[in-house]
Amino acid sequence: MNAFTPTDRSRAKRRHDRANYDEAAVFGALDAAFIAHIGYVIDGQPYVTPTAYWRTSRKLYWHGSSASRMLRSQAGGVPVCVTVTQLDALVMARSGFNHSLNYRSVMAFGTAHIIDDMDEKMRELDRFIDRLYPGRRVSLRANEAQEIKATTVIGMEIEEAAVKIRNGGPKDDEPDYALDCWAGIIPIHQVIGAPVADPDRKKDIPYPADLGDYEAGTSLDEVMLTVAKKLG
Repeated sequence: MNAFTPTDRSRAKRRHDRANYDEAAVFGALDAAFIAHIGYVIDGQPYVTPTAYWRTSRKLYWHGSSASRMLRSQAGGVPVCVTVTQLDALVMARSGFNHSLNYRSVMAFGTAHIIDDMDEKMRELDRFIDRLYPGRRVSLRANEAQEIKATTVIGMEIEEAAVKIRNGGPKDDEPDYALDCWAGIIPIHQVIGAPVADPDRKKDIPYPADLGDYEAGTSLDEVMLTVAKKLG
């Protein structure tokens, strides 16, 4: 099994029993989510920017306006830290100290740089659409040259990464189990809602069959993982 080799910057210092460096575990947590927070420094000032992202093998991509200060600052190649977190449950124990959360959290390190190769840029912008909507591009108009020019794509080879996962119920001190206090978990899920059509659409346009995975009530991360498997 392939794995990232942790160093001092990526090795879990606390609760290392929850940490995993295997590619499969890291990629599984990345593919189940859609929003990352990008940490970087401009002129000594740290910033953290939330953004949509996608993954191709060991490389992460994100994009935005060519006028973006964040993206311009990463043009020449800068070290960044990318984090992705999903909250799965509230964990209620019999003491405040032992309350916790069930979560999946990835921290990835690398050097971000602008994608100048036009073939890679076009391919990855298409993959960004496929990341959520496999098969949809055939029904869309082609990107116009000005739109491509106005869009910057950033790529980052994942040099190191770790995922920390907490699941299960509360872990109380042994004497506390005798207390008259409810304990357990409250699961938290992001779920797909019923689609709402654009009122300005042509009236004879049906809901796309390619979006069948987006069934109302389905867990979002389940949909994301299904789409990721389709992309390969």
